[in-house]
Amino acid sequence: MHAPQHCFNRFDVAIEGYELPEQFTFPFYYTPHPLCVLAANQLQQYLQTQTDFTHDFGIDDESQGRGKMFGVLLVQNPQGEIGFLSAFSGKIADQNLLPGFVPPVFDMLTEDGFFREETNAITKALVTYKTFANAPEIADLKEQIADERAAYQQEEQAHRDIMIQGRASRKQQRKEAQQTLSGEELQTLLDELGKQSVAEKNTLKYLKLKWEDKLAVKEQRLEELEANLVKLREHHKALSNTLQHKLHKQYRFLNQHGDTCDLVDIFAATTTPIPPAGAGECAAPKLLQYAYTHGFKPLALAEFWWGASPKSEIRKHGSFYPSCNNKCQPILGHMLQGLNVEPNPLEQNWAEDKELEIVFQDEAMVVINKPSGLLSVPGKTIKDSAYTRLQALFPDVEGPYVIHRLDMATSGLLVFALTKRANKSLQKQFITRGVQKRYVAMLEGELTQTEGDISLPMRGDPDDRPRQLVCYQHGKPAETHWELIEVRDGRSKVYMYPRTGRTHQLRVHSAHHLGLNRPMVGDTLYGEKADRLHLHAEQLELDHPYTKERLVFQVDSEF
Repeated sequence: MHAPQHCFNRFDVAIEGYELPEQFTFPFYYTPHPLCVLAANQLQQYLQTQTDFTHDFGIDDESQGRGKMFGVLLVQNPQGEIGFLSAFSGKIADQNLLPGFVPPVFDMLTEDGFFREETNAITKALVTYKTFANAPEIADLKEQIADERAAYQQEEQAHRDIMIQGRASRKQQRKEAQQTLSGEELQTLLDELGKQSVAEKNTLKYLKLKWEDKLAVKEQRLEELEANLVKLREHHKALSNTLQHKLHKQYRFLNQHGDTCDLVDIFAATTTPIPPAGAGECAAPKLLQYAYTHGFKPLALAEFWWGASPKSEIRKHGSFYPSCNNKCQPILGHMLQGLNVEPNPLEQNWAEDKELEIVFQDEAMVVINKPSGLLSVPGKTIKDSAYTRLQALFPDVEGPYVIHRLDMATSGLLVFALTKRANKSLQKQFITRGVQKRYVAMLEGELTQTEGDISLPMRGDPDDRPRQLVCYQHGKPAETHWELIEVRDGRSKVYMYPRTGRTHQLRVHSAHHLGLNRPMVGDTLYGEKADRLHLHAEQLELDHPYTKERLVFQVDSEF
């Protein structure tokens, strides 16, 4: 790979036969342009042979290395030549600057920059806090106070036991005296017994005061130390927040109009006004910023993963992926202004011309065969859905009531209740797992086993919704049984039986390297785009909500 001035890379092969893209890539859902594929291949060849830096991507041993996202930007230089720029997300080999790759939007690692100096101050503040927090005096005081409180409670309880015995004794003496004594002699005894009671109560009061005075000195000292600890923690936090804000103001992004906007302003209007960690360090913003700064015309973009898959995310070596949502969407929303960008396919109604097939219908429920591309329920921008279509078909029923859902790209069987009574029965069946579901999926690659079980806990990816993560710490249990149907043309057709109902469960369990390690054909989130997602809810088995008869519905897949 060439690494001439300005990081502009010429193609190693002739490209005269390729048509240039008419519109710039919509980065969150795309098929890589053929010239971007060529550029990615050239960059990957360089990564396999380069000696400019040392980084273990984990290609040979996934347990040791760390994969990385790379990006290529097809551009036209000021002289009219077509070539490409290359970038990586974050750092490689603890470096921001590597030969042939565009630099970061802001290089926080420069020797004379404020980042190192202020980071050192933050580190020093953290060390001071930890040193103070771990000081023996605090721990010793806490231990002494705990011991003395225990001793006080023990001494107090012992005295209360004496008081109980004394009270019982005095009661018995009064009873006997009233039977044997009278007049002044009786009164004298009663007065003496009263004095004994008061004396015991005073002893308890003085005991309490003694221990309170003894503990007060130590508790006041501990309070002073803990107040200092809070101040040190708040000081460290304030330094960190100040540096983060200062850093975010340094990340200034251009767009085609020449307008500049920093991270603070870009994220201010979003639901997460504080920019997430790593915002602006992804490949796509780096590439566009360099192109705008040096007069290159952006033509198309593609990003691919290189190396070992992360433990939680689904990233396949050499596969192309869309830009991330939480970090990149607000930034690219600004940077793409002025470019002629492909329309967002996710805002188009893919199933507008597709019919909704009714498989079963009676007074209690309706079972449909949802086509791929149709939402189960209305979305933010697309209102057409299986639910809204059923509302139009059944205007006079109590429902329809949504019982379960399928992803927009998934086809197959969905059941809706038409009455409140049916809704209650069907909901209970789904909650108690009385409903049996069988899916058919086509996977990329050939499976060697014939069946198995997958148990990978899952949760949403907070940095890239709607993607899901495998997470053993915070994820919810997710279990799937699968059976191989056949292998043909390098692909595997399988039955999948979800025992739980997590979002994207079957897609994640198929694609994750701890699952089947084979993404579904056409899975744009966890694999690569195709004509459609090859996942179909083929069979649905449940009890009729009124008659309790066991019903089995089946619609064969089209793949």
